[in-house]
Amino acid sequence: MKTHNGMRPQDIVVLLKILTIGDSPWQYRDLASSLFLSISEISESLRRSHAARLVDETKRKVFRRSLMEFIEFGLRYVFPALPGTMVTGIPTAHSHPFYAAKFKSELNYAWQYEDGMGRGLAISALYPSVPKAVIQDGKLYFLLASIDIIRVGRTRELKVALQEIRKKILLD
Repeated sequence: MKTHNGMRPQDIVVLLKILTIGDSPWQYRDLASSLFLSISEISESLRRSHAARLVDETKRKVFRRSLMEFIEFGLRYVFPALPGTMVTGIPTAHSHPFYAAKFKSELNYAWQYEDGMGRGLAISALYPSVPKAVIQDGKLYFLLASIDIIRVGRTRELKVALQEIRKKILLD
């Protein structure tokens, strides 16, 4: 058995995708195609998440409270984001349409993506395929943009993002 090398950013993407699927049946290949990852990357991700006690032994049930605890208290330290140069891409963090309506900011953030519909300071997505994946899944887009607020946001945005993530993770 492989040793546990710690969580990787794509592990958060995989876990959130499983939560957006809900009770619908899924297979590793479904996750792989919707996230633009390989099946082996999905398998390794779920193995790491099991070692971190974020999924059960079947690797199908996400421990929602544990994931929420990690997102709230550990994510910004383990996967920080430093804004880069101005890019064309998909709006993220408080630039996501939901948050843009709540917060007025002169700074916009985006995941670099040449077919994107916005411009902003570059925020590295948790995994390079995130922009393609969120175009197909609005729920995942909202969760990952909320995650980016945790990675780069100020206190006022952070409180609202955590509230929204809690609703989606713990109450859905």
